[in-house]
Amino acid sequence: MISPKRLFDFVYYQQERYPLETMITSKTGSEWVSISTNDFIDQMNKASRGLLALGVKPGDRVALITHANRHEWDIMDHAIMQIGAVDVPIYPTMTPDDCEYILNHAEARYCFVSNEELFQKIKSIQPKCASLIEVYTFDHVAGALNWSELFALGNAVESAEVERLSKEVKEDDLATIIYTSGTTGLPKGVMLSHRNISSNAINCEERLPLLEKGKSHCLSFLPVSHIYERMLHYMYIANGIHMYLGGMDTIKDDLAVARPHIFTGVPRLFEKFYDGIYQKGMANTGIKKKLFSWAHDLALQWEPDGANGAWYEFQLGIARKLVFSKVKAALGLTEIRAVASGSAALQTRLAKFFNGAGIPVLEGYGLTETSPVISVNTLRKPHMLRPGSVGKVIADVEVRIAEDGEILCKGPNVMIGYYREPEKTAEVLMDGWFATGDIGEIKDGFLRITDRKKELFKTSGGKYVAPQVVENAMKESIYIEQIIVIGDGQKFPAALIVPEYVALKAWAEREGVAVDQELKWLQDVRVIKMIEGEISKVNSRFGNWEQVKAFRLLPRAFTIDAAEITPTLKLKRKQICANWKAEIDAIYN
Repeated sequence: MISPKRLFDFVYYQQERYPLETMITSKTGSEWVSISTNDFIDQMNKASRGLLALGVKPGDRVALITHANRHEWDIMDHAIMQIGAVDVPIYPTMTPDDCEYILNHAEARYCFVSNEELFQKIKSIQPKCASLIEVYTFDHVAGALNWSELFALGNAVESAEVERLSKEVKEDDLATIIYTSGTTGLPKGVMLSHRNISSNAINCEERLPLLEKGKSHCLSFLPVSHIYERMLHYMYIANGIHMYLGGMDTIKDDLAVARPHIFTGVPRLFEKFYDGIYQKGMANTGIKKKLFSWAHDLALQWEPDGANGAWYEFQLGIARKLVFSKVKAALGLTEIRAVASGSAALQTRLAKFFNGAGIPVLEGYGLTETSPVISVNTLRKPHMLRPGSVGKVIADVEVRIAEDGEILCKGPNVMIGYYREPEKTAEVLMDGWFATGDIGEIKDGFLRITDRKKELFKTSGGKYVAPQVVENAMKESIYIEQIIVIGDGQKFPAALIVPEYVALKAWAEREGVAVDQELKWLQDVRVIKMIEGEISKVNSRFGNWEQVKAFRLLPRAFTIDAAEITPTLKLKRKQICANWKAEIDAIYN
Protein backbone atom coordinates (compact mmCIF):
# COMPACT_ATOMS: atom_id res chain seq x y z
CA MET A 1 0.00 0.00 0.00
CA ILE A 2 1.61 3.28 -1.14
CA SER A 3 -0.64 5.64 0.82
CA PRO A 4 -4.22 5.49 2.09
CA LYS A 5 -6.82 6.71 -0.41
CA ARG A 6 -10.15 5.78 1.18
CA LEU A 7 -10.70 6.58 4.84
CA PHE A 8 -10.93 2.94 5.91
CA ASP A 9 -7.53 2.34 4.24
CA PHE A 10 -5.81 4.24 7.04
CA VAL A 11 -6.09 1.46 9.62
CA TYR A 12 -4.78 -1.14 7.15
CA TYR A 13 -1.90 1.25 6.43
CA GLN A 14 -1.15 1.30 10.17
CA GLN A 15 -1.31 -2.50 10.33
CA GLU A 16 1.22 -2.71 7.49
CA ARG A 17 3.63 0.02 8.69
CA TYR A 18 3.16 0.58 12.44
CA PRO A 19 1.06 -2.21 14.02
CA LEU A 20 0.32 -1.22 17.62
CA GLU A 21 -0.39 -3.40 20.63
CA THR A 22 -2.13 -0.35 22.10
CA MET A 23 -3.71 1.51 19.20
CA ILE A 24 -6.52 3.18 21.16
CA THR A 25 -7.07 3.58 24.90
CA SER A 26 -10.51 4.80 25.93
CA LYS A 27 -12.89 4.53 28.85
CA THR A 28 -15.54 1.89 29.35
CA GLY A 29 -17.37 3.32 32.32
CA SER A 30 -14.54 4.59 34.52
CA GLU A 31 -12.02 1.97 33.36
CA TRP A 32 -9.37 2.65 30.71
CA VAL A 33 -9.43 -0.11 28.09
CA SER A 34 -6.91 -0.57 25.25
CA ILE A 35 -7.27 -2.29 21.89
CA SER A 36 -4.61 -3.18 19.34
CA THR A 37 -4.52 -2.48 15.61
CA ASN A 38 -5.51 -6.10 14.96
CA ASP A 39 -8.38 -5.89 17.48
CA PHE A 40 -9.66 -2.78 15.73
CA ILE A 41 -9.61 -4.39 12.29
CA ASP A 42 -11.20 -7.60 13.57
CA GLN A 43 -14.10 -5.74 15.21
CA MET A 44 -14.44 -3.40 12.22
CA ASN A 45 -14.89 -6.35 9.85
CA LYS A 46 -17.35 -8.06 12.19
CA ALA A 47 -19.36 -4.83 12.41
CA SER A 48 -19.32 -4.45 8.60
CA ARG A 49 -20.73 -7.97 8.20
CA GLY A 50 -23.33 -7.19 10.85
CA LEU A 51 -24.44 -4.07 8.99
CA LEU A 52 -24.80 -6.10 5.80
CA ALA A 53 -26.88 -8.65 7.72
CA LEU A 54 -29.17 -5.78 8.75
CA GLY A 55 -29.64 -4.93 5.09
CA VAL A 56 -27.42 -1.83 4.98
CA LYS A 57 -26.38 -1.21 1.38
CA PRO A 58 -23.81 1.06 -0.31
CA GLY A 59 -25.06 4.63 -0.12
CA ASP A 60 -27.28 4.04 2.92
CA ARG A 61 -26.84 6.50 5.79
CA VAL A 62 -26.03 5.44 9.37
CA ALA A 63 -25.90 7.96 12.25
CA LEU A 64 -23.32 8.00 15.05
CA ILE A 65 -23.57 9.90 18.36
CA THR A 66 -21.28 9.75 21.38
CA HIS A 67 -20.72 11.97 24.42
CA ALA A 68 -17.03 11.29 25.07
CA ASN A 69 -14.76 9.94 22.34
CA ARG A 70 -14.49 6.15 22.40
CA HIS A 71 -13.09 3.36 20.26
CA GLU A 72 -16.53 1.97 19.36
CA TRP A 73 -17.30 5.18 17.43
CA ASP A 74 -14.11 4.88 15.38
CA ILE A 75 -14.73 1.21 14.68
CA MET A 76 -18.27 1.86 13.47
CA ASP A 77 -17.07 4.82 11.40
CA HIS A 78 -14.69 2.53 9.51
CA ALA A 79 -17.15 -0.37 9.37
CA ILE A 80 -19.83 1.78 7.76
CA MET A 81 -17.57 3.33 5.15
CA GLN A 82 -15.77 0.16 4.04
CA ILE A 83 -19.03 -1.33 2.72
CA GLY A 84 -19.77 1.87 0.79
CA ALA A 85 -22.35 3.21 3.25
CA VAL A 86 -22.28 6.81 4.51
CA ASP A 87 -22.04 7.82 8.14
CA VAL A 88 -23.77 10.83 9.64
CA PRO A 89 -22.13 12.04 12.87
CA ILE A 90 -24.37 14.06 15.20
CA TYR A 91 -23.30 16.26 18.12
CA PRO A 92 -24.50 14.81 21.44
CA THR A 93 -25.53 18.30 22.60
CA MET A 94 -27.95 18.85 19.71
CA THR A 95 -31.59 19.27 20.68
CA PRO A 96 -34.12 16.49 19.95
CA ASP A 97 -35.60 18.75 17.26
CA ASP A 98 -32.23 19.13 15.51
CA CYS A 99 -31.57 15.38 15.79
CA GLU A 100 -35.00 14.70 14.29
CA TYR A 101 -34.31 17.11 11.42
CA ILE A 102 -30.91 15.55 10.66
CA LEU A 103 -32.10 11.94 10.85
CA ASN A 104 -35.00 12.74 8.51
CA HIS A 105 -33.02 14.94 6.12
CA ALA A 106 -30.25 12.33 5.82
CA GLU A 107 -32.79 9.48 5.77
CA ALA A 108 -30.68 7.54 8.26
CA ARG A 109 -31.60 3.87 8.56
CA TYR A 110 -29.80 3.10 11.82
CA CYS A 111 -28.37 5.13 14.68
CA PHE A 112 -25.59 4.10 17.07
CA VAL A 113 -25.31 6.01 20.35
CA SER A 114 -22.96 5.79 23.30
CA ASN A 115 -25.20 5.69 26.37
CA GLU A 116 -28.67 5.60 27.91
CA GLU A 117 -29.18 9.39 27.84
CA LEU A 118 -28.64 9.53 24.07
CA PHE A 119 -30.63 6.33 23.58
CA GLN A 120 -33.65 7.87 25.31
CA LYS A 121 -33.26 11.09 23.29
CA ILE A 122 -33.27 9.28 19.94
CA LYS A 123 -35.96 6.75 20.93
CA SER A 124 -38.23 9.67 21.91
CA ILE A 125 -38.12 11.02 18.35
CA GLN A 126 -37.93 7.71 16.49
CA PRO A 127 -41.69 7.64 15.73
CA LYS A 128 -41.20 10.91 13.80
CA CYS A 129 -38.18 9.59 11.85
CA ALA A 130 -39.71 7.59 9.00
CA SER A 131 -36.48 5.99 7.74
CA LEU A 132 -35.00 5.10 11.15
CA ILE A 133 -35.30 1.34 11.75
CA GLU A 134 -33.42 0.87 15.03
CA VAL A 135 -31.13 2.46 17.63
CA TYR A 136 -28.09 0.58 18.99
CA THR A 137 -25.98 1.50 22.03
CA PHE A 138 -22.29 1.13 22.91
CA ASP A 139 -22.98 0.91 26.65
CA HIS A 140 -25.18 -1.92 27.88
CA VAL A 141 -28.57 -0.22 28.32
CA ALA A 142 -31.72 -1.98 29.53
CA GLY A 143 -34.20 -2.39 26.68
CA ALA A 144 -31.66 -1.39 24.00
CA LEU A 145 -29.88 -3.41 21.35
CA ASN A 146 -26.12 -3.40 21.94
CA TRP A 147 -23.68 -2.74 19.12
CA SER A 148 -21.87 -6.02 19.89
CA GLU A 149 -24.94 -7.88 18.67
CA LEU A 150 -23.79 -6.94 15.17
CA PHE A 151 -20.92 -9.39 15.57
CA ALA A 152 -23.26 -12.36 15.95
CA LEU A 153 -25.47 -11.16 13.09
CA GLY A 154 -22.40 -10.90 10.90
CA ASN A 155 -21.70 -14.63 11.15
CA ALA A 156 -24.29 -15.11 8.42
CA VAL A 157 -22.29 -12.94 5.99
CA GLU A 158 -19.09 -14.05 4.27
CA SER A 159 -15.94 -11.93 4.68
CA ALA A 160 -15.59 -12.01 0.92
CA GLU A 161 -18.69 -9.83 0.60
CA VAL A 162 -17.07 -7.09 2.71
CA GLU A 163 -13.92 -7.35 0.60
CA ARG A 164 -15.93 -7.11 -2.62
CA LEU A 165 -17.82 -4.01 -1.52
CA SER A 166 -14.65 -2.43 -0.13
CA LYS A 167 -12.91 -2.74 -3.49
CA GLU A 168 -15.82 -0.97 -5.19
CA VAL A 169 -15.49 2.16 -3.03
CA LYS A 170 -13.74 4.95 -4.96
CA GLU A 171 -11.80 7.96 -3.63
CA ASP A 172 -14.40 10.41 -4.87
CA ASP A 173 -17.35 8.51 -3.39
CA LEU A 174 -19.35 10.15 -0.63
CA ALA A 175 -17.94 9.08 2.76
CA THR A 176 -19.85 11.17 5.26
CA ILE A 177 -22.48 13.87 5.66
CA ILE A 178 -21.62 16.27 8.47
CA TYR A 179 -24.32 18.68 9.54
CA THR A 180 -22.88 22.06 10.44
CA SER A 181 -23.89 23.31 13.85
CA GLY A 182 -25.01 26.53 12.18
CA THR A 183 -24.98 29.99 13.76
CA THR A 184 -28.15 30.79 11.79
CA GLY A 185 -30.98 28.64 10.45
CA LEU A 186 -31.20 24.89 10.05
CA PRO A 187 -28.07 22.72 9.89
CA LYS A 188 -26.68 22.08 6.41
CA GLY A 189 -25.41 18.62 5.45
CA VAL A 190 -21.84 18.95 4.18
CA MET A 191 -21.00 16.09 1.80
CA LEU A 192 -17.37 15.02 2.06
CA SER A 193 -15.70 12.35 -0.05
CA HIS A 194 -12.93 9.96 0.94
CA ARG A 195 -10.51 12.09 -1.10
CA ASN A 196 -11.61 15.30 0.63
CA ILE A 197 -10.69 14.07 4.10
CA SER A 198 -7.81 11.71 3.27
CA SER A 199 -5.97 14.44 1.30
CA ASN A 200 -6.33 16.75 4.29
CA ALA A 201 -5.03 14.15 6.75
CA ILE A 202 -2.02 13.43 4.54
CA ASN A 203 -1.19 17.08 3.79
CA CYS A 204 -1.47 18.12 7.45
CA GLU A 205 1.06 15.52 8.59
CA GLU A 206 4.03 17.70 7.58
CA ARG A 207 2.81 20.38 9.99
CA LEU A 208 3.03 17.98 12.94
CA PRO A 209 6.13 18.08 15.12
CA LEU A 210 8.58 15.28 14.37
CA LEU A 211 7.04 12.45 16.39
CA GLU A 212 8.42 8.93 16.53
CA LYS A 213 5.94 6.92 14.51
CA GLY A 214 4.67 3.85 16.29
CA LYS A 215 5.90 5.14 19.67
CA SER A 216 4.15 8.49 20.25
CA HIS A 217 0.80 9.16 21.87
CA CYS A 218 -1.91 11.81 21.76
CA LEU A 219 -5.09 12.75 23.60
CA SER A 220 -8.34 13.30 21.72
CA PHE A 221 -11.18 14.94 23.65
CA LEU A 222 -12.80 17.39 21.23
CA PRO A 223 -16.02 15.88 19.79
CA VAL A 224 -15.17 13.44 17.02
CA SER A 225 -18.49 14.42 15.41
CA HIS A 226 -16.62 17.56 14.30
CA ILE A 227 -14.51 17.12 11.16
CA TYR A 228 -11.47 18.74 12.81
CA GLU A 229 -10.97 16.05 15.44
CA ARG A 230 -12.20 13.30 13.17
CA MET A 231 -9.70 14.14 10.40
CA LEU A 232 -6.94 14.07 12.98
CA HIS A 233 -7.95 10.55 14.00
CA TYR A 234 -7.19 9.35 10.48
CA MET A 235 -3.89 11.23 10.54
CA TYR A 236 -2.96 9.73 13.93
CA ILE A 237 -3.86 6.25 12.66
CA ALA A 238 -1.76 6.65 9.50
CA ASN A 239 1.25 7.75 11.58
CA GLY A 240 1.00 5.02 14.19
CA ILE A 241 0.20 7.39 17.06
CA HIS A 242 -1.39 5.74 20.09
CA MET A 243 -4.67 7.57 20.77
CA TYR A 244 -6.06 8.18 24.24
CA LEU A 245 -9.74 9.09 23.87
CA GLY A 246 -11.46 11.27 26.45
CA GLY A 247 -14.16 13.90 26.79
CA MET A 248 -14.58 17.63 27.32
CA ASP A 249 -15.76 17.07 30.91
CA THR A 250 -12.70 15.09 32.01
CA ILE A 251 -9.85 16.96 30.32
CA LYS A 252 -7.77 17.50 33.46
CA ASP A 253 -7.91 13.86 34.54
CA ASP A 254 -7.39 12.59 30.97
CA LEU A 255 -4.29 14.75 30.49
CA ALA A 256 -2.82 13.35 33.70
CA VAL A 257 -3.28 9.78 32.39
CA ALA A 258 -2.28 10.33 28.75
CA ARG A 259 0.67 12.73 29.21
CA PRO A 260 0.32 13.39 25.47
CA HIS A 261 2.91 14.43 22.93
CA ILE A 262 0.14 16.22 21.03
CA PHE A 263 -3.53 17.18 21.39
CA THR A 264 -6.00 19.61 19.90
CA GLY A 265 -8.06 22.26 21.64
CA VAL A 266 -10.18 25.35 21.14
CA PRO A 267 -9.41 28.93 22.27
CA ARG A 268 -11.90 28.71 25.15
CA LEU A 269 -9.83 25.87 26.64
CA PHE A 270 -6.58 27.84 26.39
CA GLU A 271 -8.28 30.88 27.91
CA LYS A 272 -9.30 28.76 30.91
CA PHE A 273 -5.83 27.23 31.18
CA TYR A 274 -4.28 30.70 31.11
CA ASP A 275 -6.72 32.16 33.66
CA GLY A 276 -6.03 29.27 36.05
CA ILE A 277 -2.26 29.59 35.64
CA TYR A 278 -2.34 33.37 36.14
CA GLN A 279 -4.61 33.30 39.18
CA LYS A 280 -2.61 30.57 40.87
CA GLY A 281 0.69 32.29 40.12
CA MET A 282 -0.47 35.66 41.39
CA ALA A 283 -1.93 34.09 44.53
CA ASN A 284 1.65 33.42 45.65
CA THR A 285 3.43 35.86 47.95
CA GLY A 286 6.92 37.27 48.23
CA ILE A 287 9.66 35.94 45.95
CA LYS A 288 7.40 33.26 44.39
CA LYS A 289 4.94 35.90 43.21
CA LYS A 290 7.72 38.10 41.82
CA LEU A 291 9.31 35.14 40.06
CA PHE A 292 6.00 34.13 38.46
CA SER A 293 5.25 37.70 37.39
CA TRP A 294 8.70 37.98 35.77
CA ALA A 295 8.31 34.66 33.93
CA HIS A 296 4.75 35.51 32.87
CA ASP A 297 5.72 38.88 31.39
CA LEU A 298 8.71 37.30 29.68
CA ALA A 299 6.53 34.65 28.01
CA LEU A 300 4.17 37.31 26.67
CA GLN A 301 7.09 38.81 24.73
CA TRP A 302 7.86 35.54 22.93
CA GLU A 303 8.60 35.64 19.21
CA PRO A 304 9.33 32.66 16.93
CA ASP A 305 12.70 31.79 15.39
CA GLY A 306 14.67 33.38 18.25
CA ALA A 307 13.75 36.86 17.01
CA ASN A 308 14.19 38.38 20.49
CA GLY A 309 17.87 37.50 20.59
CA ALA A 310 20.18 35.33 22.68
CA TRP A 311 19.77 37.24 25.98
CA TYR A 312 15.98 36.85 25.85
CA GLU A 313 16.27 33.14 25.04
CA PHE A 314 18.70 32.69 27.95
CA GLN A 315 16.24 34.34 30.38
CA LEU A 316 13.35 32.35 28.94
CA GLY A 317 15.29 29.12 29.50
CA ILE A 318 15.58 30.02 33.19
CA ALA A 319 11.87 30.92 33.39
CA ARG A 320 10.91 27.62 31.80
CA LYS A 321 13.06 25.66 34.23
CA LEU A 322 12.06 27.50 37.42
CA VAL A 323 8.40 28.32 36.72
CA PHE A 324 6.88 26.80 33.62
CA SER A 325 8.19 23.28 34.23
CA LYS A 326 5.89 23.22 37.28
CA VAL A 327 3.00 24.58 35.20
CA LYS A 328 3.49 21.84 32.60
CA ALA A 329 3.66 19.15 35.28
CA ALA A 330 0.43 20.39 36.87
CA LEU A 331 -1.35 20.31 33.50
CA GLY A 332 -0.03 16.88 32.52
CA LEU A 333 2.03 18.39 29.69
CA THR A 334 5.57 17.31 30.59
CA GLU A 335 5.93 15.45 27.26
CA ILE A 336 4.01 17.90 25.07
CA ARG A 337 5.44 18.62 21.61
CA ALA A 338 2.54 20.55 20.06
CA VAL A 339 -1.02 21.66 20.70
CA ALA A 340 -3.22 22.55 17.72
CA SER A 341 -5.85 25.26 18.17
CA GLY A 342 -8.83 25.63 15.87
CA SER A 343 -12.56 26.36 15.57
CA ALA A 344 -12.24 30.07 16.50
CA ALA A 345 -9.69 32.87 16.70
CA LEU A 346 -6.95 32.48 19.31
CA GLN A 347 -5.79 35.62 21.09
CA THR A 348 -2.26 36.56 20.03
CA ARG A 349 -1.17 37.00 23.63
CA LEU A 350 -2.25 33.42 24.43
CA ALA A 351 -0.26 32.08 21.47
CA LYS A 352 2.78 34.02 22.72
CA PHE A 353 2.32 33.02 26.36
CA PHE A 354 1.99 29.28 25.79
CA ASN A 355 4.80 29.13 23.25
CA GLY A 356 6.95 31.16 25.61
CA ALA A 357 6.09 28.76 28.42
CA GLY A 358 7.31 25.83 26.32
CA ILE A 359 3.83 24.60 25.37
CA PRO A 360 3.78 25.06 21.57
CA VAL A 361 0.26 26.17 20.60
CA LEU A 362 -0.19 26.22 16.83
CA GLU A 363 -3.25 27.99 15.45
CA GLY A 364 -4.89 26.79 12.24
CA TYR A 365 -7.92 27.60 10.13
CA GLY A 366 -10.55 25.71 8.21
CA LEU A 367 -14.21 24.83 7.87
CA THR A 368 -16.29 21.67 7.72
CA GLU A 369 -16.66 22.38 3.99
CA THR A 370 -12.85 22.19 3.56
CA SER A 371 -12.35 18.89 5.45
CA PRO A 372 -11.34 21.08 7.44
CA VAL A 373 -7.78 22.48 7.37
CA ILE A 374 -6.83 25.28 4.97
CA SER A 375 -3.79 26.62 6.82
CA VAL A 376 -1.90 26.00 10.05
CA ASN A 377 1.20 27.22 11.86
CA THR A 378 4.06 24.84 12.60
CA LEU A 379 7.40 24.76 14.41
CA ARG A 380 8.67 21.90 12.26
CA LYS A 381 10.44 24.32 9.91
CA PRO A 382 11.82 27.84 10.49
CA HIS A 383 9.67 30.85 9.59
CA MET A 384 6.43 28.83 9.56
CA LEU A 385 4.84 30.24 12.72
CA ARG A 386 3.53 33.72 13.32
CA PRO A 387 1.32 34.54 16.34
CA GLY A 388 -1.83 36.38 15.28
CA SER A 389 -2.00 34.43 12.02
CA VAL A 390 -3.50 31.02 11.15
CA GLY A 391 -0.30 29.98 9.39
CA LYS A 392 0.55 29.23 5.80
CA VAL A 393 -1.71 27.33 3.43
CA ILE A 394 -1.13 23.55 3.38
CA ALA A 395 0.06 21.60 0.30
CA ASP A 396 -2.33 21.12 -2.65
CA VAL A 397 -4.65 23.87 -1.40
CA GLU A 398 -4.98 27.31 -2.99
CA VAL A 399 -6.29 30.47 -1.33
CA ARG A 400 -7.09 33.84 -2.82
CA ILE A 401 -8.72 36.96 -1.41
CA ALA A 402 -11.77 38.26 -3.28
CA GLU A 403 -12.29 41.96 -3.97
CA ASP A 404 -14.53 42.31 -0.92
CA GLY A 405 -11.91 40.61 1.31
CA GLU A 406 -13.57 37.19 1.44
CA ILE A 407 -11.28 34.16 1.61
CA LEU A 408 -11.75 31.73 -1.30
CA CYS A 409 -10.35 28.19 -1.22
CA LYS A 410 -9.71 25.57 -3.89
CA GLY A 411 -8.26 22.06 -3.59
CA PRO A 412 -8.94 18.35 -3.07
CA ASN A 413 -10.26 19.15 0.40
CA VAL A 414 -13.25 21.22 -0.81
CA MET A 415 -16.59 19.50 -0.26
CA ILE A 416 -18.81 17.87 -2.87
CA GLY A 417 -21.64 20.20 -1.83
CA TYR A 418 -24.56 20.50 0.58
CA TYR A 419 -26.76 17.41 0.73
CA ARG A 420 -30.07 17.89 -1.12
CA GLU A 421 -29.49 21.67 -1.34
CA PRO A 422 -28.13 22.51 -4.81
CA GLU A 423 -29.11 26.18 -4.53
CA LYS A 424 -27.07 26.69 -1.34
CA THR A 425 -24.19 24.77 -2.90
CA ALA A 426 -24.23 27.08 -5.92
CA GLU A 427 -24.06 30.11 -3.61
CA VAL A 428 -20.66 29.07 -2.20
CA LEU A 429 -19.05 26.91 -4.91
CA MET A 430 -18.04 28.58 -8.17
CA ASP A 431 -15.56 27.04 -10.64
CA GLY A 432 -14.13 24.91 -7.86
CA TRP A 433 -13.59 27.88 -5.53
CA PHE A 434 -15.32 27.71 -2.16
CA ALA A 435 -16.41 31.02 -0.62
CA THR A 436 -15.62 30.64 3.10
CA GLY A 437 -17.66 33.58 4.39
CA ASP A 438 -14.58 34.75 6.30
CA ILE A 439 -12.79 38.03 5.71
CA GLY A 440 -9.00 37.87 5.71
CA GLU A 441 -5.66 38.89 4.29
CA ILE A 442 -2.36 37.25 3.34
CA LYS A 443 0.89 38.91 4.39
CA ASP A 444 4.35 37.33 3.98
CA GLY A 445 2.57 34.09 3.14
CA PHE A 446 0.67 34.00 6.44
CA LEU A 447 -3.13 34.02 6.39
CA ARG A 448 -4.99 36.22 8.87
CA ILE A 449 -8.72 36.11 9.59
CA THR A 450 -10.32 39.43 10.43
CA ASP A 451 -14.02 38.56 10.68
CA ARG A 452 -17.03 36.66 9.41
CA LYS A 453 -18.50 38.34 6.33
CA LYS A 454 -22.06 37.87 7.57
CA GLU A 455 -21.24 39.18 11.05
CA LEU A 456 -20.01 42.62 10.01
CA PHE A 457 -22.56 45.22 11.04
CA LYS A 458 -23.07 48.88 10.25
CA THR A 459 -23.82 51.54 12.84
CA SER A 460 -26.42 54.23 12.16
CA GLY A 461 -23.49 56.48 11.23
CA GLY A 462 -22.72 54.20 8.28
CA LYS A 463 -19.50 52.75 9.75
CA TYR A 464 -18.76 49.01 9.52
CA VAL A 465 -17.69 47.15 12.66
CA ALA A 466 -16.04 43.70 12.74
CA PRO A 467 -17.33 42.35 16.07
CA GLN A 468 -15.09 39.26 16.31
CA VAL A 469 -11.94 41.37 16.24
CA VAL A 470 -13.19 43.54 19.10
CA GLU A 471 -14.49 40.54 21.06
CA ASN A 472 -11.23 38.67 20.78
CA ALA A 473 -9.30 41.69 22.03
CA MET A 474 -11.69 42.20 24.95
CA LYS A 475 -11.25 38.59 26.08
CA GLU A 476 -7.63 39.37 26.87
CA SER A 477 -8.97 40.60 30.21
CA ILE A 478 -8.90 37.85 32.83
CA TYR A 479 -12.26 39.22 34.04
CA ILE A 480 -14.12 38.60 30.74
CA GLU A 481 -15.07 35.02 29.84
CA GLN A 482 -17.61 35.57 27.04
CA ILE A 483 -18.60 38.70 25.14
CA ILE A 484 -20.78 39.68 22.22
CA VAL A 485 -20.41 43.07 20.57
CA ILE A 486 -23.69 44.49 19.22
CA GLY A 487 -24.78 47.70 17.52
CA ASP A 488 -26.27 46.96 14.10
CA GLY A 489 -28.15 50.13 13.10
CA GLN A 490 -27.40 51.79 16.44
CA LYS A 491 -25.40 54.93 17.18
CA PHE A 492 -22.52 53.03 18.78
CA PRO A 493 -21.26 49.50 19.53
CA ALA A 494 -22.07 47.99 22.92
CA ALA A 495 -21.43 44.64 24.57
CA LEU A 496 -23.05 41.93 26.64
CA ILE A 497 -20.37 40.49 28.91
CA VAL A 498 -20.25 37.22 30.83
CA PRO A 499 -17.64 37.79 33.55
CA GLU A 500 -15.02 35.23 34.51
CA TYR A 501 -16.77 34.81 37.84
CA VAL A 502 -13.92 33.24 39.84
CA ALA A 503 -11.45 36.00 39.00
CA LEU A 504 -14.02 38.79 39.33
CA LYS A 505 -15.29 37.47 42.66
CA ALA A 506 -11.76 37.29 44.03
CA TRP A 507 -11.15 40.89 42.93
CA ALA A 508 -14.46 42.06 44.44
CA GLU A 509 -13.72 40.43 47.79
CA ARG A 510 -10.29 42.07 47.89
CA GLU A 511 -11.97 45.43 47.28
CA GLY A 512 -14.51 44.91 50.05
CA VAL A 513 -17.52 44.40 47.78
CA ALA A 514 -20.28 42.43 49.51
CA VAL A 515 -20.55 39.32 47.30
CA ASP A 516 -24.03 37.78 47.38
CA GLN A 517 -25.46 34.64 45.79
CA GLU A 518 -28.09 36.64 43.89
CA LEU A 519 -25.25 38.32 41.95
CA LYS A 520 -26.39 41.83 42.87
CA TRP A 521 -22.71 42.58 43.45
CA LEU A 522 -22.23 42.59 39.67
CA GLN A 523 -23.95 45.98 39.66
CA ASP A 524 -21.73 47.45 42.37
CA VAL A 525 -20.23 50.71 41.13
CA ARG A 526 -16.71 49.50 41.93
CA VAL A 527 -17.17 46.38 39.80
CA ILE A 528 -18.63 48.39 36.92
CA LYS A 529 -15.78 50.91 37.09
CA MET A 530 -13.17 48.16 37.05
CA ILE A 531 -14.74 46.49 33.96
CA GLU A 532 -14.96 49.93 32.32
CA GLY A 533 -11.22 50.24 32.87
CA GLU A 534 -10.60 46.84 31.25
CA ILE A 535 -12.69 47.86 28.23
CA SER A 536 -10.98 51.24 28.01
CA LYS A 537 -7.55 49.58 27.73
CA VAL A 538 -8.70 47.67 24.66
CA ASN A 539 -10.80 50.44 23.12
CA SER A 540 -7.67 52.51 22.57
CA ARG A 541 -6.61 50.04 19.84
CA PHE A 542 -9.70 50.72 17.73
CA GLY A 543 -11.20 53.58 15.81
CA ASN A 544 -13.78 55.69 17.63
CA TRP A 545 -16.66 54.09 15.66
CA GLU A 546 -15.50 50.56 16.70
CA GLN A 547 -15.13 51.23 20.41
CA VAL A 548 -17.51 49.67 22.94
CA LYS A 549 -19.33 52.57 24.53
CA ALA A 550 -21.64 50.69 26.91
CA PHE A 551 -22.06 47.19 28.33
CA ARG A 552 -24.10 44.98 30.63
CA LEU A 553 -22.72 42.22 32.87
CA LEU A 554 -24.81 39.07 32.57
CA PRO A 555 -25.70 36.72 35.43
CA ARG A 556 -25.05 33.53 33.48
CA ALA A 557 -22.95 32.19 30.62
CA PHE A 558 -24.09 31.74 27.02
CA THR A 559 -24.99 28.05 26.69
CA ILE A 560 -25.75 25.39 24.11
CA ASP A 561 -29.00 24.55 25.93
CA ALA A 562 -30.20 28.13 25.50
CA ALA A 563 -29.27 27.92 21.78
CA GLU A 564 -26.80 30.79 22.31
CA ILE A 565 -23.66 28.96 21.20
CA THR A 566 -23.06 26.12 18.78
CA PRO A 567 -21.54 22.77 19.83
CA THR A 568 -18.20 24.20 18.63
CA LEU A 569 -18.71 27.21 20.95
CA LYS A 570 -19.39 29.83 18.27
CA LEU A 571 -21.80 32.62 19.16
CA LYS A 572 -25.33 32.39 17.75
CA ARG A 573 -25.76 36.14 17.58
CA LYS A 574 -29.42 36.31 16.59
CA GLN A 575 -30.49 34.00 19.41
CA ILE A 576 -28.35 35.79 22.01
CA CYS A 577 -29.91 39.12 21.02
CA ALA A 578 -33.37 37.58 21.31
CA ASN A 579 -32.67 36.00 24.71
CA TRP A 580 -31.16 39.21 26.13
CA LYS A 581 -33.43 41.72 24.39
CA ALA A 582 -34.33 43.51 27.63
CA GLU A 583 -30.68 44.14 28.47
CA ILE A 584 -29.94 45.38 24.94
CA ASP A 585 -32.99 47.67 24.99
CA ALA A 586 -31.79 49.06 28.32
CA ILE A 587 -28.42 49.92 26.80
CA TYR A 588 -29.84 51.85 23.84
CA ASN A 589 -32.94 53.30 25.46
